[in-house]
Amino acid sequence: MKTFRVAVLPGDGIGPEVTAQAVRALAAAAERFGFRLAFEEHAVGAAGVAALGDPLPAPTRAAVTRADAVLLGAVGDPALDHAPRHLRPETGLLALRALLGVYANLRPVVARTALAFCSPLRPEHLAGVDLVIVRELTGGLYYGEPRGRAGDAAVNTLRYSAAEVERVARVAFAAARARRRRVLSVDKANVLETSQLWRETVTRVAREYPDVTLEHAYVDYAAARLVTDAASIDVLLTENLFGDILSDEAAVLAGSLGLLPSASLGAGPGLFEPVHGSAPALAGRDVANPIGAIASAALLLRHGLGLAEPAAAVEQAIGDALAQGARTRDIARPSDRMIGTREMGEWIAELVRTPARRPLSLVR
Repeated sequence: MKTFRVAVLPGDGIGPEVTAQAVRALAAAAERFGFRLAFEEHAVGAAGVAALGDPLPAPTRAAVTRADAVLLGAVGDPALDHAPRHLRPETGLLALRALLGVYANLRPVVARTALAFCSPLRPEHLAGVDLVIVRELTGGLYYGEPRGRAGDAAVNTLRYSAAEVERVARVAFAAARARRRRVLSVDKANVLETSQLWRETVTRVAREYPDVTLEHAYVDYAAARLVTDAASIDVLLTENLFGDILSDEAAVLAGSLGLLPSASLGAGPGLFEPVHGSAPALAGRDVANPIGAIASAALLLRHGLGLAEPAAAVEQAIGDALAQGARTRDIARPSDRMIGTREMGEWIAELVRTPARRPLSLVR
């Protein structure tokens, strides 16, 4: 029986709560499908600063590089909003991405019929929505030099090389090949030289995938299209900052930011985390939605460990739980019985172990 090493970084705010339920789902999948997972927990973000004075401490760095996959909760703490840059939780996250070399961030978005009421969009705008955003993750404004502040001025540098664009474009085209064979590449080529390079490079890479249709779009048009005609989008490819913004916008399609997972992939161990932040106001109250974290665990199984069948079982369990009426606060109507973070995690884990059966202990 093979053992896989998973580094677990619960992080800050609601991170530990939702990560615990993702671990529960992973353990249920291992039990059902007969493989072993060795979990090793380490601090990151504000928790790393509190424990060892570093948002990405040395023990965490060592653990993630020797792991087969990394599961992250969330980072962020308002108490450190004005701390020096090297002590901010987000600095630890950026350093973690750079350390692992995870240059391609996959963010799937599905509009589920059972949750259509959660979205502010009309149902006709949600029908058939099933897309993946592929965001370049280790370049652009977040990493460019020079950067900094001097008096009443500040600078950030937006830089991309053709090689950086090529490698993430290939991830997007490969993903499209396994889906509906369409790539929408998003840039601002009418204004930015980096976007002109982006468009030229993506066009060149597209020739390697003649079976995939490529369309280019400016980011402002893409933002509008996400809320007016998202069903026409299969794989949306874009750079770091645009991807950060558009993927949060796409949460209105699913109905809640708490539902969305992500997988960050590169040459080494993958990094898997929900799209949402640390939500400190919700921490410790057992109200956060763990589905984004649990769905990230499914991506960990598929992309991090190469276990497609267990991944599908976790995703099926999420769908079954929602179809059976499992609702945390963010996706509940006034007439629904709301359940907490832990109960949602237990519900899904039981469905992973025993498919298509509603857990008897959770029947209202």
